[in-house]
Order: sequence, then C-alpha cells, then structure tokens
Amino acid sequence: MPIINDLMINEQIRDKEVRVVGPEGEQIGIISIKEAQKLASEKNMDLVKIAPQAKPPVCKIMDYGKHRFDAAKKEKEARKKQKTVSVKEVRLSASIEKHDFETKMRNAEKFLKAGDKVKISVVFRGREMMHTQKGIGILEQAIVLLEEVGVAEQKPKLEGRSMIIVVAPK
Repeated sequence: MPIINDLMINEQIRDKEVRVVGPEGEQIGIISIKEAQKLASEKNMDLVKIAPQAKPPVCKIMDYGKHRFDAAKKEKEARKKQKTVSVKEVRLSASIEKHDFETKMRNAEKFLKAGDKVKISVVFRGREMMHTQKGIGILEQAIVLLEEVGVAEQKPKLEGRSMIIVVAPK
C-alpha cells in the first residue's frame, strides 16, 4: 500500500475560519468552515486542509479520491525509476598469478560499466596473514587498472582474513 500523508477532509476540519482555494487554484478568501464545506458540497468535491500550520489554515476544494490516486501513481512511477545499486564481489588470493588477476579485473570492469559497485577482496590463507602488504599491493594494482571506469571509496582495510576495498562506478 503506498504511503500518502493523510490530510484532514470535510468534517474532520475543526477550525472556525479557513483560507479557501478553489479547484483551479483561484483564491476564494478567508471564510467560515461551514461556508467552505457548503461551497465544496455544491461543486460535488471535498474540502481538504492542505496547510494546517498556516494562520488561518489553508483548505482547497478538490476531488480527494482523484488526488490520492494521482499521488499513489506518482509514487509508483518514482519507485519504478529508482535504480538499485548492487554490489558484485571479486575475490582474489594473495598469491594470484598475473593472467588470473587480469581476468578478474576484466570482470570487475564489466560490472562497473553495468553500473554496479565492485567489492574486491584479497583472501589470506594460513601463513599468508603475515604478508598483508602483498594484499595491499594487489588492491592498489586493481585500483590503477580500474581507474578509468571506477573510483575507490576508501583505502584497503583488513577484515578478518581478507582485505577489502569497494570501487564505485564513475
């Protein structure tokens, strides 16, 4: 169900006087609430309080059902146009060979061109943990190779047995 902020309509409005705006946006003026409700009912429309914080509150004569429908439609369109950015992961090892590294970087480049973020991680096994500078070197090489299509979001950081960096598309 779409989230639409509920506005006060017709008998829910408890103010004595309100500033009334007509269906086409024309100013009707400051009148009593009973007169405003009478005007709205004559036009087969609703009286909707659109600015409750104003002095006096502003009410508009409109078709509330149509207003809610249009707002829900706009919200649905906005959700449709929203792009979700997914994070793809490329895993490397501390003792990766040159050709394997290049292949993984081509994949990472393809992901970045598709608009996804890429998480590049170097996994250390056993005694490789003593040579974390190797992992930093590999990640820095990756950043240099992906420089034209992506930007590193932060410096390489060690998390457990893996060193991670996230690259966002340019």
